[in-house]
Amino acid sequence: MINDILKTIKINIHVGEVDESNIEEWLHTDDVLPGHHILTDDEIVNKSENGNLAVICKMMSESEGEEEEEECFTNNHVPLQTVLDFDPALTYGRTKERPLPIFVPHYVSYSGKCLTFNAFFKQSVFESPTEHYRVRKVNIMYYLEDDTICVMETPVENSGLVQGKLVRRGKIPKNNLGDTWHWRDFNIGIDVALYGIVYHIVDCDVFTKEYLASQGVELNDVEEMPVDPYIMDRQMRTRPSTTVTPSTDSKLRRFLEFGGRVLRFNAAWDNRDAEYGTMTPYIFYYFLDDDTVKVQEVHTKNDGRDLFPLLLNKMKLPKDWKDVPIDFPSNYMEISDAEVTEYYTPKDFLVGNTIFVLGRRLILYDADKFTREYYQKMLNITQPPAIDVFEKPKVFPPPTIPPHIMFGSPEDTYQSCLSVIPVPPRKDVARYLLNANQYLRYTARLDWVHPEDEKRQFVISYSLATGSITILEPPIRNSGFKGGMFLKPTQVPRPGTDPDYPEFYSPVDLYIGAKINVFEHIFIITGAELHVYRYMQDNPDKFPKEVVDNVRCWLAGEGLLKEDIQCRLEDKKEEERVAATHEKLNYDDCMEKCNK
Repeated sequence: MINDILKTIKINIHVGEVDESNIEEWLHTDDVLPGHHILTDDEIVNKSENGNLAVICKMMSESEGEEEEEECFTNNHVPLQTVLDFDPALTYGRTKERPLPIFVPHYVSYSGKCLTFNAFFKQSVFESPTEHYRVRKVNIMYYLEDDTICVMETPVENSGLVQGKLVRRGKIPKNNLGDTWHWRDFNIGIDVALYGIVYHIVDCDVFTKEYLASQGVELNDVEEMPVDPYIMDRQMRTRPSTTVTPSTDSKLRRFLEFGGRVLRFNAAWDNRDAEYGTMTPYIFYYFLDDDTVKVQEVHTKNDGRDLFPLLLNKMKLPKDWKDVPIDFPSNYMEISDAEVTEYYTPKDFLVGNTIFVLGRRLILYDADKFTREYYQKMLNITQPPAIDVFEKPKVFPPPTIPPHIMFGSPEDTYQSCLSVIPVPPRKDVARYLLNANQYLRYTARLDWVHPEDEKRQFVISYSLATGSITILEPPIRNSGFKGGMFLKPTQVPRPGTDPDYPEFYSPVDLYIGAKINVFEHIFIITGAELHVYRYMQDNPDKFPKEVVDNVRCWLAGEGLLKEDIQCRLEDKKEEERVAATHEKLNYDDCMEKCNK
């Protein structure tokens, strides 16, 4: 019975539930205590069904065909080592079963992986005297996921050939037996024939080398890609010609670096020792690109000198122009570099120094901004400040303007002093264009002394364009006066002003009741037209408030401002209505807030 049960449960022992010390104690105990006795057959069956059985048996087997003897140890003591040797699970624990590996298809594991071989093939060129073949570089790409091959040609600029994909991706037959090219057939240094074109492989990429090495393929040595003779010939033609590097102080380098850069000094020639000599100004130029010097004379208006543009033409300036060899011919005017021992350099040109220009002494008294910055940054030399070498000119008193000769206007007298032939004074064109044909008209009467002038009436017109006043007298029958033009357009000066600088009447002086002195004739303004008031409204900054009120009151008394008064009343009523409406709205809002 026990043997059948042991074979059925296959000696299931949970090591985690039964400790080694507990097993040994349980085997050597004689007490029949709960949990410390040998189980009977019925208990073994029950325990085996619940999965909590702990049975230790020793089975001995003889040769085949013999009966199996079973020893069930109930009261006899069994060594612990014998028990542990029977089932290793009691010592090491039950082994964990590993999960089965996930199946990955071949095309998934090699998706996106390809072997790339660098190769070339030679294409023959017919009927060309300059070339016989061309070397075309390609990349043979082998896709591992489906064993297909694609041939791509590397684009070359201006090659004149159709480049790109030469062989479409697919399985390419290797022979007439139906075999296709496989990655084991590729290696460096071999020829591969694809659709009648022989490609020679010279190299491959890093991934291809690693993959073939992992598969046990021994790669040959890397070969060098041959050069296309046509491409090489074209590069030789387009390559710039090489020249010998010139010296660091070549003329071309100096021209490119300093072309257009000139040091400019203000110089003066002190010739006061000679008769009628003066300090003559010059401009001293030093050209940095070829170390030449040019001296230009400065001419002013009425300086009394001939208009020679240059004192010295552009040339290298020697420091001592008389220091020449003894055998130098005296009748030869120009000297060369062989005869000159030393030329002037930029370090010799400082403000305050004297430069000898072929025997003429020039003192440098100033330099421009660029020259000072060049000396500071390039030569680390600070130019001294400018010096004053010229005598201060005599200050003559300004010419006095003679008094007005009473012929014409004061402007005419001033113009006769400016030129021999008098020229008419300039007019204010802007004022004329803004106020052309605009006049302010007033009515006036004489402040009479003689009784016959009492009833005489006049119209005074003020021209806004020229500032002149015109006075007309309307004819009155049986008055003894003809009427007509009393004063032609004339600028009337105010009484008491300087006749040489007179102040003329302006619209501010013309208002109701004003007295105007027109060349000893006193006129009293008695009225004005409505245009005068409109002009005052458009230009309030030109008239004081008293003058505006004076004219407005007179026009209102004459009944000429009825429309303005009516508009003013309507505007006032509208303002009162709007104010009442706002006041009512505010009252309603307050009542509504109080109710809430």
